[in-house]
Amino acid sequence: MVTYSDSGVDIDLEEVTVAKLAEKLKPTLKYRDIITESGHFAALVKIGNRGIAMSTDGVGSKILVAKMMEKYDTIGIDCIAMVVNDILCVGAEPIALVDYLAVEEPNPEIAEKIAEGLAYGAKLSRIAIIGGETASLPEVVNDFDLAGTGIGFVDLDKIITGANISDGDILIGIRSSGIHSNGLSLARKTLLENNKFDINDPLPNDQNTTIGEELLRPTELYVKPIVDLLKNNLNIKGLAHITGGGFNNLKRLNKNVGFDINSLPEPQEIFKLIYDQGVSLEEMYKVFNMGIGFVVIVSEEDADEALDNLKNNCEAYKIGKVTSDSNKVKITTFKSNEIEY
Repeated sequence: MVTYSDSGVDIDLEEVTVAKLAEKLKPTLKYRDIITESGHFAALVKIGNRGIAMSTDGVGSKILVAKMMEKYDTIGIDCIAMVVNDILCVGAEPIALVDYLAVEEPNPEIAEKIAEGLAYGAKLSRIAIIGGETASLPEVVNDFDLAGTGIGFVDLDKIITGANISDGDILIGIRSSGIHSNGLSLARKTLLENNKFDINDPLPNDQNTTIGEELLRPTELYVKPIVDLLKNNLNIKGLAHITGGGFNNLKRLNKNVGFDINSLPEPQEIFKLIYDQGVSLEEMYKVFNMGIGFVVIVSEEDADEALDNLKNNCEAYKIGKVTSDSNKVKITTFKSNEIEY
């Protein structure tokens, strides 16, 4: 069986590393009026009667696929998506972003394509890119790296942290566009290294799409469906961006409850192809979004109305419910067996 660690990414070691950082940085929270602590998708700082939400993220090793394909605009969209989707998770509307492009050596043509993607992602998200930084770092960076830091605003009485999630609440999943920007190291190892597919080979079930095109498909932006949803007077309990770590991301909202995910839609074929190369179901659902890129947790009485509202802007489904099984995620896989984290 092939694991994420085999591809050079150790999720468990990353968690320990992040914990060490957080341990040293936590004392700084006393300097300001902080609403959420580290560990949530976005941090919130109280300013007057509003909260400023902040998040930072990058596009990871998807850059390597972009290099193979010589196509760089989509990763600009990914950079926007990873940041603004996290900001949404506290009920905030994304407002602005700054980018950071670190390069081995300047390349105006690649920079222009990245900027085109950033601008398109900003247009879809209705945010302003108000500045950034470009650094030339030979011997430090290979090729380039791209990240963004965004802010959003939310009224204090509209903040959603997940603290009020309770047994019986309903999980609504919003469809992903595919692999997004997480797990690309594992995807590349299983498809392009271990099994010797070529980046230009067509997908086995879709002769019109190459493996490279599918891996580069931009991360879905959830700004419009979530912002529209939040304008309604519905009892939204939690919002989760399903990124690296899969459905374990739900635990970041509330560790006192569990989640029974038992009605997932069929995952996209790219996930099935990776699974067929020797990756276990446990690893697949731990690393990838498996077809669901965002989860809304809502009270049972408001679930139907919330679902109808979301369907005006995206593909959404009821995928499960909240349980009293503290800090456990149980998933019924596309192979109809159950796994638990």
